[in-house]
Order: sequence, then structure tokens, then C-alpha cells
Amino acid sequence: MIKVAILSYWHVHAQDYTNDTLNHPDTEVVAVWDEIPERGQKKAEELGVPFYEDLHELFANPDIDGVVITTPTVMHRDVMIHAAEAGKHIFTEKVIAPTNDEVEQIIEAVNKHNVTLTISLPRLNAGYTLAIQKLLADKVLGELTLVRTRLSHDGATQGWLPDHFFGKQECGGGALIDLGCHPVYLARLFMGMPESVSANYGYVTGKEVEDNAVTTFRYSNGGVGIVEAGFVNKFSPFVIEVHGTLGSVLYSTHDEKLWLRAGDDTAWQEVTIPADRETAFEQWVAHIQNGTKATENIGLAVDLTRLVQASNQSAAEDRPVSL
Repeated sequence: MIKVAILSYWHVHAQDYTNDTLNHPDTEVVAVWDEIPERGQKKAEELGVPFYEDLHELFANPDIDGVVITTPTVMHRDVMIHAAEAGKHIFTEKVIAPTNDEVEQIIEAVNKHNVTLTISLPRLNAGYTLAIQKLLADKVLGELTLVRTRLSHDGATQGWLPDHFFGKQECGGGALIDLGCHPVYLARLFMGMPESVSANYGYVTGKEVEDNAVTTFRYSNGGVGIVEAGFVNKFSPFVIEVHGTLGSVLYSTHDEKLWLRAGDDTAWQEVTIPADRETAFEQWVAHIQNGTKATENIGLAVDLTRLVQASNQSAAEDRPVSL
């Protein structure tokens, strides 16, 4: 049994990962720490486990095997490095960290101390993503010319997103570094790393961080990636469009179907979507048990921070940023 501590209930998905830990047959929650002691104490009481006010004391406990890190984004570097130094396996909410330098420090610590790191990038494991990857591997669409990915909700306009998600110092950004991570890593998965990034941010509700964002990726072959994210759209479906010289594939949550038109097709054809593969949390557990590494997951997460940081720089300086 892998004994897991939950480090903070700052993130909106912290309870989801707690549930993952409770529901997995090979893991159990044994401790809680939180940068806000009152919040952490309450959660620990609900779970019937000890609350640690001192994080170093928790890391010193040899009975704790791994940690789920859902702290404020700007705390990721320090908490993850200390976790790695203590020999604790790490499962974390995206992004790994807000800046490339911080990510490099984390990866160095993880490798040095030989702990297992996995990042929650859930849409990598979705059936629609796997189906699109198969089409690309089979060259059904020809050379890719454009990928558009979009994810948005109404958390800012309807007021249900926690106030601290609009703090630039805590989060490192707004809609793009939160929701936008998912379309960013999908565009990266399908098209690879671009040569430059251009971003435009909007501030519909007047928050400190952007609540409406578009970033574009430019490729040396003339291809373009378009990533859209927002906290201000009530009925905006999650969308993937992948276009190439021989065809196009479309997915949207408005009908949850995958449509393909390629080659000599005279009409759009529905593509069977396979079952989702195991979740990132389940993969983390398997990597711990098997002594393996989440190589693809970590690589995409490293590139994710590179792309988000470049987008933030582009929006701030109103210019393309080369990678």
C-alpha cells in the first residue's frame, strides 16, 4: 500500500485527487498539510488522518511514500524540491511550475533523488485524443496545416471560481495557465513545438489576470496552432480541430463525437472513439510500483511551461516570442 499525503487544498481539483487516492486499491491518504492551517486541519479531520502544520516534519516521516501537490502554483518549486529531497514520489496539478528555470530545478531534484513524478494532464488520456493520434500516425490527414483547441467556462462571470484563482502572484497568470494548459499541451502533442508564440489576453471582468486568452503557435512549415481559453463563456464547448493537406478531424463536447473527412470522402464520417486509457494518477501509481518513469508526461509538461511562459511574455510585450 502506497501511503500518500495531500499537500494543500488550494486547488479546485485537490478533492478530486484525494478521491483518486481513496478509491485506488493500492493507495491510502495518511496525512494532510496546508499553507492555511485551518483549511488543512478541517480536511484532515474529515479524512481521519493527522494534520501537519510543519511541512518539514511531514517530509521527515519515513512512512509517507508519496505526495499529491495542489498548493498555489508559485509554491510548486519549493515544495516539490523538498519532497524530492525527502524521497517522496510526486503527483502534481499542472503546471509543474510557472517558469522554465523553476521547472529545470524541479526536474533536476526529481532525477537526482530518483523519485517518481507525474503531472495531471488528463486530456492526454482521453479516447478522442488517442483516436486523433492514431489518425496522425497513419498520415490520414497528410501534412498538418492548422490545429485549433479551445477550452472555456464562466467561472469569472458567474462567480463560482475561487477568488484566489485571480491572483497573479499565486497563480502565475489567469485563464491560459489554468484552463489553457489543456489546449496548449494538446496542440503541442499534435503539432510539436513551434518556432514562435504570439498571445493576446483580454480582461473582461477586470481581474488582475487575464480571463480571456488566445495564443498562436507558428511552425517552420507554415502550419499554425491556435489555443483559446477563457473564464467568461457560458456555453462554450471544448473543441479540437486538426486540419491537414489531405483532410480534417473535428471533436466537440457539443455532441461528443469525432468527425473525419479525408481523401476522397464526400461526407463527414464518424470515427469510433476508444475507451480512455488509465488516468494520470493511476499511471503515477503504476510507475511507482514498476520503477518506471512518466517520460512522455513529463516531457509534455516541461514544454507546457515553456509555451505558457512564452505566451505570457508575448502578451505582456505585444510581440511574438521565439522558442
